[in-house]
Amino acid sequence: MSESQKVADRPSATPPGVNSVDRFFKISERGSTFAREIRGGFATFFTMAYILVLNPIILGSAKDKFGHQLDAVQLTTATALVAAVMTIIMGVGGNLPLALAAGLGLNAVVAFQIAPLMSWDDAMGLVVLEGLLICVLVVTGLREAVMHAIPQPLKQAISVGIGLFIAFIGFVDAGFVSRIPDAANTTVPVQLGGTGQLSGWPILVFCLGVLLTIGLLARKVKGAILISIVTMTVLAMIINSVADIKAWGLTTPAWPNKVVDTPDFGLIGDFSLFGAFGETTAITVVLLIFTLVLSDFFDTMGTVVGISAEAGLLDEQGKVPNLGRVLLIDGAAAAAGGAASSSSATSYIESAAGVGEGARTGFSNLITGGLFGLALFLTPLLTIVPLQAAAPALVAVGFLMMTQVKHIDWDKYEIAIPAFLTIAVMPFTYSITNGIGAGFVAYVVIKAVLGKAKEIHWLMWGTSVLFLVYFAINPIEQILGVK
Repeated sequence: MSESQKVADRPSATPPGVNSVDRFFKISERGSTFAREIRGGFATFFTMAYILVLNPIILGSAKDKFGHQLDAVQLTTATALVAAVMTIIMGVGGNLPLALAAGLGLNAVVAFQIAPLMSWDDAMGLVVLEGLLICVLVVTGLREAVMHAIPQPLKQAISVGIGLFIAFIGFVDAGFVSRIPDAANTTVPVQLGGTGQLSGWPILVFCLGVLLTIGLLARKVKGAILISIVTMTVLAMIINSVADIKAWGLTTPAWPNKVVDTPDFGLIGDFSLFGAFGETTAITVVLLIFTLVLSDFFDTMGTVVGISAEAGLLDEQGKVPNLGRVLLIDGAAAAAGGAASSSSATSYIESAAGVGEGARTGFSNLITGGLFGLALFLTPLLTIVPLQAAAPALVAVGFLMMTQVKHIDWDKYEIAIPAFLTIAVMPFTYSITNGIGAGFVAYVVIKAVLGKAKEIHWLMWGTSVLFLVYFAINPIEQILGVK
């Protein structure tokens, strides 16, 4: 998105005659419309609805210390409930087009690293503690101060890195790119398609979806991303009805046997706040909470900056509007996720799909959150969108976010090298946190080597040290004797 477009999206004064809802969400003031916000809300939901299927699979497939597993139906209900409530709260309280749901990566840590050491109740209690700790960091101003301490070029690099990351997610989710099964015996870790070449109807749906999306974007068609998702879903349903494809992945584009399903709230409130301290050592508990906090802290930071930058909402100093409230709501979402046993909830980078549709305010969250609320009862109907139909949106949004790379001064190595590492490490390690950490550490080291240590904000020093601990967590655990 060009600078002229972003400026156009942010007029200096609110047009006369707008209603109270428009004024509350600043829809006209930010250059948006109700239609764009609604389209954006739908687009965001469709690109992240997979979490309703994937989160129960990840958490439901793991066993705790006592061999217990969580119920998949109850996990689906908990996942949808937390996403609905916290997304709406973010829209009303933070007024950003930023949806929230159970965090991928974080749920894997809970399922496969934390739960085997204790009961599920205790594991979810740690997630609640993590969220509460993040809220404390927000209230004290530390979390917001860290974000303001980041140099503007690094913020731009974070946005670009997220763009590449989200595009890579799209390619992988669709099956266009896949891991080589026996990667240990080859120097190439990934490949085209599932066998080194593209094959199958699902891949065709994805490829056609990408071509349709970029064609509509190039022609500046309103609703391009949403039109593509709906069109490709209908096409996938037609193909599946004729060929009965088995390789769609998590969601099959077929009309469900039943449209309405009854939610099961059995997991809500099923957690033990301090039970973990009785199941393992205090050092282990502290390291586990540290891992959760650091990942959630910087994943959210990158997502908030990236989404706000793409929406043209950053001010002249690169600051995010309503940042304190946004970060507090995100921390509360982490605690809510633990309290509902759906794992830590966090801001979703897939919100960029809604921004790509024109969403600029929290009003779009009312649509996204409302759809998650409907999913409590209409899960069979709302999960028929296959990843191959939704993934083209991620590829297109990746392009839009990538355009910010032009603002980085590549002739100035002290910022260009950290920016490059930030951009490269995110998709290469499949982690926003890892990319931010690599960039932070490189920035501090290079500035110090050049004799410019005084130019480094003390919070950048502190967070870089924390990232060094984060990257060296395994040897630290070995030294401390933590299993």
